[in-house]
Amino acid sequence: MPLARRIAVLVAMLAVIGLFVWAGIFNYRARRARMEQARQTQATLIKDGETSPETAPNEEGTELRGKAAPAFTLTSTDGKKVSLAELKGKPVVVNFWATWCAPCKLEMPWFQEFSQKYKSDGLIVLGLSQDDLETVPKGQIVATARKLGVSYQILLPDEKVAKLYGGVDYLPETFYVGKDGTVLAETSGAPSKDQMEANIRKVIGVGGM
Repeated sequence: MPLARRIAVLVAMLAVIGLFVWAGIFNYRARRARMEQARQTQATLIKDGETSPETAPNEEGTELRGKAAPAFTLTSTDGKKVSLAELKGKPVVVNFWATWCAPCKLEMPWFQEFSQKYKSDGLIVLGLSQDDLETVPKGQIVATARKLGVSYQILLPDEKVAKLYGGVDYLPETFYVGKDGTVLAETSGAPSKDQMEANIRKVIGVGGM
């Protein structure tokens, strides 16, 4: 093989190898970017009805705090009627969530953990789905909750209930209801696990952590 041809083949091989190395670096950077974006998504709020994250502060609301929690009766995913009024006398967590909400999926396993930890104190956790049943069937809601390890009651959507609670513009949104039916704490966005437990201990009447 002539020398010039050998050099051309060698250059071509080096070019191919360089291309593979570049592609590997590009894919690595792309994966890092996606991972970083996923972490940021978990730390932001998701605006109800949108599929992309909306940056907003994770702060406690004041609309209903100190007032009676609006009454509702909803159907659970297993077909049972659940009435908030009938739960008076028990501490209740009313959590608005959706299958497409990343921060919701972050905090729901914590609600599951605390629902078991404080079961003897009568704690009830209710997950009120805000999905659109025309596009997200009940089976998908059930499957999402099951995948997250949730066994507390998941209630099917009703726009009227969300309006009673101020419209629920951002998800997740959670109302911590005391035994007398009064909203003692309210949060928008996923709080820290410690903040969540502090609010739960507040509604069950337990002192400091």
